[in-house]
Amino acid sequence: MSEQVSPTGSARDRVYAAAEKISAERNPTVSSVREAAGVSNADATRYLKAWREESAVAGSRIVATPQPLLEQAARLVGSVWADAVALAAEQHAALEARWVKEGHDKDTELAELVADLDRITNEKNAQAAALNAELAAAVRRVEDAEERAHQAETAAERSRSDAGTLATDLAAARARADTLQQSHDALLQRITPQTARQMPREEKPLG
Repeated sequence: MSEQVSPTGSARDRVYAAAEKISAERNPTVSSVREAAGVSNADATRYLKAWREESAVAGSRIVATPQPLLEQAARLVGSVWADAVALAAEQHAALEARWVKEGHDKDTELAELVADLDRITNEKNAQAAALNAELAAAVRRVEDAEERAHQAETAAERSRSDAGTLATDLAAARARADTLQQSHDALLQRITPQTARQMPREEKPLG
């Protein structure tokens, strides 16, 4: 992990400082600069590109042939021509090496971005799968609740039907009981006078 730079200063200054520090050990990439500078991916990409361009310009100034040497070469063409050709070849080789290195750096950054994209995609897919599983479980719970409610409603309807039947049976039983009571009372009325006539009269006591 890259050492964090000071959190003060603008995003550009933090990216430049991080790029300088990382370049002392290895090539700075968008991911490493972003982590060390504590900036967004967009700021890391933009300012790292600017830092590389400025570094390239500074490097070209360093390896460029000084003007006094060119003037001296003009005066002493024969003696320094070979050195000038060798210096041009060295500059060309340095630029070619830089181009190759920058190409490699871009490939590395691209690989890191692709890896980040794959990681984010996998996380998104995992979260989507978890949400789908939770949704399916919620749907099953709703279906179970609806089934239980339907069963309860069916049981309630059956209870109401049984209660109605019982009420009807009770009314019929009461009607039968009333009929029996009426029959019983009628029999009593028919039997009681006949029984009274058959019973001997009580003698009155002598006064």
